[in-house]
Formats: sequence, C-alpha cells, structure tokens
Amino acid sequence: MIERKRVEIRKLPTGVPGLDLVLGGGVPEYSFNLIAGEPGTGKTTLVHQFVFENARPGCTAIFFTILGEPAIKMLRYQQQYGFFDPKKVGTSVRFVNLTDDVVERGLDGVLERIVAEVGESEAKIVVVDSFRSLVGTVGGGDSAPPDLHQFLQRLAIHLTSWEVTSFLIGEYEEADRRSNAVFTIADSIVWLSQVPDNNSVVRKIHVVKVRGQGSMPGLHTFRITDDGVQIFPRLSPAVEEQERETRSGRASTGVRELDEMMGGGIPSGDSVLLAGPSGSGKSVLATQFIAEGGKRGEPGVLVVFEEHPKEYLARAEALGFPLLRMIQEGLLEALYLRPLDLSPDETLYEIRQAVDRVGARRVVIDSISGFELALAPTFRADFRESLYRLVGALTGVGITVLTTMEIMQDSSELRFTPNVVSFLADVLVMLRYYEAEGGIGRAIMVAKMRGSQHSKAYREYEITNRGVELGGDLDGYSGRISGAPHLSRDPR
Repeated sequence: MIERKRVEIRKLPTGVPGLDLVLGGGVPEYSFNLIAGEPGTGKTTLVHQFVFENARPGCTAIFFTILGEPAIKMLRYQQQYGFFDPKKVGTSVRFVNLTDDVVERGLDGVLERIVAEVGESEAKIVVVDSFRSLVGTVGGGDSAPPDLHQFLQRLAIHLTSWEVTSFLIGEYEEADRRSNAVFTIADSIVWLSQVPDNNSVVRKIHVVKVRGQGSMPGLHTFRITDDGVQIFPRLSPAVEEQERETRSGRASTGVRELDEMMGGGIPSGDSVLLAGPSGSGKSVLATQFIAEGGKRGEPGVLVVFEEHPKEYLARAEALGFPLLRMIQEGLLEALYLRPLDLSPDETLYEIRQAVDRVGARRVVIDSISGFELALAPTFRADFRESLYRLVGALTGVGITVLTTMEIMQDSSELRFTPNVVSFLADVLVMLRYYEAEGGIGRAIMVAKMRGSQHSKAYREYEITNRGVELGGDLDGYSGRISGAPHLSRDPR
C-alpha cells in the first residue's frame, strides 16, 4: 500500500486574542472566508486586525471598499485601535474603492478591477467590504443578481490560483445561510452578533464552518476594546492532559483550629465553599486564607465583586494581614470585576491571566452572589454551569479555590440560595449565628470534605482584630441547626 503524503495547510495568526483558539489554530492560508453579521458587530475591525497582523513587505494586502464609508473615514476611526500601524498604510496595506466599477460596469467590471489590482500588486491578502452592498446594488435591491453564483465561482478560482487569503465582509441575516450562494462557496464562515438583554448588550461570535480543521463549537463572547476585538473562548472545565496537575499536601486556612477540623488543612487543588449569612466573617476568613498563602510563599489571586479592592485591602491591613505588601512583592493580584454585563468566559479569562502573571496557587472569589449579579442577564440562567466551568478550570491545574456565598438563615432551617451550588465544592464550610443565654453567638462547622476525614463538631468563633479565632465546641447542646441551641446534658 502506497502511503500518500498529506498536504500541509499553514494557518495564519488572526491578531485577534482568542480567535486562533476558536478557529482551531488560525485562518487556513489561501482560504476564501466570509465574515458575516449585523451592522456594528465589529466585522470590519476584526478583519483589519488580521490585515495589520499579517501584512508586510512581500505579503501585501488590498482592502476593497464598496458603497460603504469612504476609506479615509474608515481609517480615521480604525487608527484609534492599538493594532493599527500607520506605516503600513499605502505600502503593505492598500485601500481601493470599487464604487464606480459597481455602478458603471456591474459584477463583470468589479471582477476585472479586482483581478487587475491583485495581479499588479501580487497581493497575498484580499478583503471586499461590504460584499452585501455589492450584491444589493447590482441586483437592484436585496435580491441577488442571477449571475452571482458564477461571479463567486470565478472570483474564488482567481483568488485561489493566485494563492491569496481572502475575506468577504457582509451584513447577513440567519435566513441567508440557506439561500445565499456565498455561504456554500466560502471555506470559512464566521458569524458576529450582538444581543440586547435588559440594559446590557452581549457580543457573540460563532464559527459556522472551517474546512480542513476542527474549530471550537458553540457561541463565544467578545468585546471591542481600545486594542480592537478580543474573543473569550467558551472553555470547557476539562483541562488538557499536559496542563492537568494533581497536587499533594494541604493548604492552611490561616486558622490553626480550623485546619485541625479539616484533618490538617484544605487538600491542595480542592475547591472550598465558605457559606454563611451576612456579617458572619466570610470575607475575613477568605482574607486569612490568601494571607496565609503569602506567608508560605504561595502566590494568590483575590477576585472581588462586591467591594472595591482599596476598601477590601484597607480592612485586611487593619486586621494585620499584609495584602498590600504581598501585591508589591508579586505574591498577590487583586481583581475587581464589577460590570453588569460580564460573561463567564471573560471572567475566567481575567482570572487565568492574573493566575499566570503571579504563578498563583490560591484563588479567592468573594463572592458567588456578586459574581452572579455581575453577569449579563442572558448568562444568569446558566449560572451553575458557568460556575462549574470557572471552578473546574482552576482546580484542574492544581489551584486551591475558596469561594464565599451568602446564605439565608432563619430560626428553623439552614437554606442555600436558590442556585444549589454546593455540589461544586470539595470542601463545604458553614458559618451561622445561634442564640444562647440571651445573646447571639457564631458557630462554624465543616459540613463535608470529599475523600478526607474531618471533624463533625460545631465550634464557636469570634471575629477579632486579628481575624477569625475559634473557641470551644457546642457538643453539649442540642438544636444547633435551629439556631437556638439548648443544653441537652451536662457538658462535663
């Protein structure tokens, strides 16, 4: 049997953070690509990033504009982005307006002009913006001209024979996917959209197809920033085998008695859920956990949703936890994620970037309730799944994660928030108030630890000027869950 050598297709970097991963490695060289979506979704900006990333002497790019905004107006705005390189304009990147060719000579005239310009410049990247405008003008409206399919075939053959990587940009609707010839001929189709939900707008990107390589399925969120388009891939909680890390040992909470209740501390790489009512000391205990990591040379990331880091850090300093010094020494990064239109993948991206910058072994998310409120409404319906992917992606690489969550407590039961998320935790620590002898006290218990023995006792604790300090247990009391325990026997 004769073994045939497989043709290797080079993949060109897009210059758009996150997009190479979604595409399956980049844009296939010499491919015929369609960038589609509604007006204002960032199609032109995304293609400009690709052009300025790849254009150089010997690999020139031609950007054809048709009945859209004049090139000088487009460049006036595009040059505001960080990726724009004015030195390339007119040399490695050329702009050609095809309006006169479209109006005077139709599709044949457009094709002749494109062929002439590309042949003369020997361009390796060709962009037509907007292809939908071209079709609408020649067809006399929204209907496609009868010779459109032939035009596309001829254009694709020319571009492929010249070994050109090309992009058609157009405003299309979902119905066009079933009837428009360009969707059949294109090697790759990338669809951009923006969805308003209450007072927020979420931008999403969908790679409909890429010939010859496996793209990442699903919808992925993106933002348009001062640096251009940035994609936040919808990451799986499953971690690649080369990234997976199983850590041994225990991570101290910073409270010796609590470590003893856990059998020596938190198993490294586990997720901890610290649940309790308002004012029970969740943030204080989370601060002790992250500060203890600094003492042991374990860098951390502190993710704050409900309070600005300045106030958070000031309170920590007042309790004697030197988080500011940890930041100065590169042992801690504090993130403030408060916008009300975040996506889970954007949140994970920001956390993973901070983790990589400091080499974090510990992450605190304070709190789950704040995280849920910071998400755009469209993502809140899938909040549990989002949280599962967030925590799984961190613990999968050996990071110990502590999250806080506010719970509702009344006199007869202990109830979590409507989102049942305790299944995410390897370790569940519960804080609560109780009434005894005419006063209010606080009690802590380790409700569960996967694969590890732990104390089942309720322990009293106080919040002091040194943080959380544990006292004795409530072993002699019954009715502890009710919040009103009473002595059931002589504790002696």
